[in-house]
Amino acid sequence: MKSPKQKITFISLTDAPNGAENVLHMMANAVEGEMIFLKKQPFSGLKVSENIGKTYLSKQSLFTGFAKLVPLLRQYTRDDVLMSTHPYLNAFLGFLKRIGYLRSKLIVRECTSVFTRFTGIKKTIYKIIYKMGYPAVDLIVCQTALMKEQLLVHNPFLAKVKVLVQPNPIDFNKIVAKSKQPLINGDAKLDFICSAGRLIPEKGFPILIEAFKLIKAEHPQLKLLLLGEGKERELLTKIIAENNLTASVFLKGQIDNPAPYFKQAKLCVVSSIKEGFPNVLLEMMSVNNAVVSTLCAGGISEIPAIAKVEVNNAKALANAMHETLQKQPARSANIATQYLYGRRPEVFAQSILKALSQQN
Repeated sequence: MKSPKQKITFISLTDAPNGAENVLHMMANAVEGEMIFLKKQPFSGLKVSENIGKTYLSKQSLFTGFAKLVPLLRQYTRDDVLMSTHPYLNAFLGFLKRIGYLRSKLIVRECTSVFTRFTGIKKTIYKIIYKMGYPAVDLIVCQTALMKEQLLVHNPFLAKVKVLVQPNPIDFNKIVAKSKQPLINGDAKLDFICSAGRLIPEKGFPILIEAFKLIKAEHPQLKLLLLGEGKERELLTKIIAENNLTASVFLKGQIDNPAPYFKQAKLCVVSSIKEGFPNVLLEMMSVNNAVVSTLCAGGISEIPAIAKVEVNNAKALANAMHETLQKQPARSANIATQYLYGRRPEVFAQSILKALSQQN
């Protein structure tokens, strides 16, 4: 897939084990690339495969990481390829390429639709940095057709031919293998509904808690487990208490391997309000037949074998959760498995590198 002289390097702001970082890690595995992290997480960082070269530029701050990255970039030639996935980092690398400092080919991946997600000053800042850096990028990867459309509407200076729609990858076999690990605490004895993600407004966890309350009378034995950590922990704790759900809804914090939870759950739920694309949905589908998702991103409406509901509607979410629990759907004709195999990391990597080669 790459020549011996060619370097393919993936650059990330941090080694936080989030969706964007996992996508870079999967592609690095697929092409035997290298990874550079501007800042190392103090706890629970991404577990990088042993066959991947990795460099951590700072343990203190992102600013230090950026400062150390600049001289490091001079080693890359026109035959090399860099890929990143965070808007600020994408624009920074694009600007360095635009002024001639960075010589390598540059692929950037959009991890979210920033121009529909943010407003006011933050949106204005994004407009400025995109205009400064993105014109020099060789290839822009969008997760969905909707994301591409939104990107081009808000950045008309970008060439359409440089924007590729490539759905997120999922390492189906790896998720299945990880799901076989046992739950080593009392959770193994519970009947539970599971959701996962950072505790931030975009994930819609207050809506999920409300939906869970609506179905609790019909499913009194069920608990709701929320896997993840974030700035809304205090708010969610308050909501749980106000709804007298402290014995039924649990904030589990950061879980390094959520796959066993997804597998053993009676139901998996994605309640997000807005996403680039929720990778966790694919992980849930890999090991569980009972999955409900909001239509929080482009492309979800076409996914087979899951229940789908509109965003920000607790009653609709509750109805879908109840109906899915009642049906306990079986895996029909391996439809979900076939869909997931079509999103293997090697397919993802080959498509992107082929599109890059066509730009030259």
